[in-house]
Amino acid sequence: MAQTPESILISETAWQKALAREAVIRPIAFVGALNAAERFSACRQLGLRPTRFYQLLRQFRRKPVTSSLLDETPGPEKGRRLLSAEQEAAVTWAIQETYCRRERPTITAVHDHVRLICRQRDLPAPSWKAVKVRIDQVDRQKLTKAREGARAARQRYSPVVDEYSAQHAMEIVQIDHTLVDLFVVDAVNRQPLQRPWLTLAIDVASRMVAGFYLSLEHPSSTSAALAIRHMVLPKASWLAEQNVVGNWPVHGLPTAIHLDNAREFRGRALAWGVAEHGINLIHRPVARPHYGGHIERLIGTMMGAVHFLPGSTSSDVASRGDYDPRKHAVMTFDELERWLTLEIVGRYHADIHRALRIPPRLAWEDAVLARHELLRLPYDEHRFVLDFLPFEERVIRRDGLHLFGLKYWDDVLSPWAGGPGKMRVRYDPRDISCVFADAPNGESWPVRFANLGRPRITLGEHRQAVAALRARGLQSVDEHLIFETIEAQRQIVEMAGRQTRSMRRGVERRARALAATERHTIGTKDDDDESEFLDLSPLSVEEWS
Repeated sequence: MAQTPESILISETAWQKALAREAVIRPIAFVGALNAAERFSACRQLGLRPTRFYQLLRQFRRKPVTSSLLDETPGPEKGRRLLSAEQEAAVTWAIQETYCRRERPTITAVHDHVRLICRQRDLPAPSWKAVKVRIDQVDRQKLTKAREGARAARQRYSPVVDEYSAQHAMEIVQIDHTLVDLFVVDAVNRQPLQRPWLTLAIDVASRMVAGFYLSLEHPSSTSAALAIRHMVLPKASWLAEQNVVGNWPVHGLPTAIHLDNAREFRGRALAWGVAEHGINLIHRPVARPHYGGHIERLIGTMMGAVHFLPGSTSSDVASRGDYDPRKHAVMTFDELERWLTLEIVGRYHADIHRALRIPPRLAWEDAVLARHELLRLPYDEHRFVLDFLPFEERVIRRDGLHLFGLKYWDDVLSPWAGGPGKMRVRYDPRDISCVFADAPNGESWPVRFANLGRPRITLGEHRQAVAALRARGLQSVDEHLIFETIEAQRQIVEMAGRQTRSMRRGVERRARALAATERHTIGTKDDDDESEFLDLSPLSVEEWS
């Protein structure tokens, strides 16, 4: 016989006793008056006197459930209050004034306050246990809000019923960043550098990874822009560049991009880019992490796979014990990027998804068929990337375009030189040797340093150089000083690169940033340069799986 909800709160012995009584009493409870033989047989089976037997029989007839045959629990009725009204009022006042505070006082502090109030009112003081019982009976959500704040109460007790869902492919894409639980090494000396940042995008309808971007720099608007670029454009050429033989069919402009409230997701460049290409930008409600559940679970899945690699930091310090992730790090940045590609294409997309009950790859096919229109692609791939880059508005002076204290020039700017109007100038922080000026007709022109002999530099290098010059007390910093300082700093870094991890990190970041812009952002590379990026032996998804 199945247990009732009430039976969960009583002892197993008492419940088994009630079950035995029910087996005897139920068959005879509603058959009319009992004769002497039936009454004697029931009392003998249950080991009860006739008086107790008839008492249980009446209880069962009033409420024909097994729990009505339980023996009554001795002692006061459950929930009965033994304190006087004045004592109850003193305890309630002490809880409100002492316990419901952000300093989170202890129950003992509340009991001391109760004793003080009772002494002042000439009342017997309740016990510590009585005070604790009444604290336990206070609404937990209200108590947590008073002691820990509204956010803690909301996250702990508010029902989680809202989660983004989508009906077709690229209807909603969620994007977020995470610090990878793995140290990478530099490509020259194979010495540990740092943990890279990973920007991931997931198609909500199919749970397919829509795209990703790996970087040694802290997340920025550029990270978001390049992750969106990877998400939107077809990936066949990119997989070939990674020397991964497999299929990653996710591409196209999403209907909406769902993000958290990080600063890099609130910039002008991202807002402009999504508006330009008809994408709806949705920011999750503040302090509602469950709204980003899909991307959070994907990040957890990816980091769970990373934890098996040498150099992993695991998820916390306690779980890794005395394991030193820096000492065991072996993978370079490029190797990690390729490994992630294989993990996504060869494993994650092919495994059964717990929520979908089918692999994301099959779910993607169904989600594409559910669309009412074909997947949209940007009309101009190069322009699409530029639309998401950060920008400034500048007047074109007669001596050129000035940005970051540096001078840029191209003859295409001549009609606007010396005019009052401003032009929108876009830049890639990974390489500011070339910026892009938006013409009134919608075209975008590449504009390089006015002095073409200047080397390619990152925005980070430029800011470090200017900060160093300011530290020397120079209020007026010209372009020549900036480049002299950058060159001197590069020489110092190159010389010390084998000595300190921070120096190696600087070298690797600059090399990665400048190499990445050659490969992805600024135009297309020459055919002669293609072999530089195809020096890895091909690896198919089948071999990886």
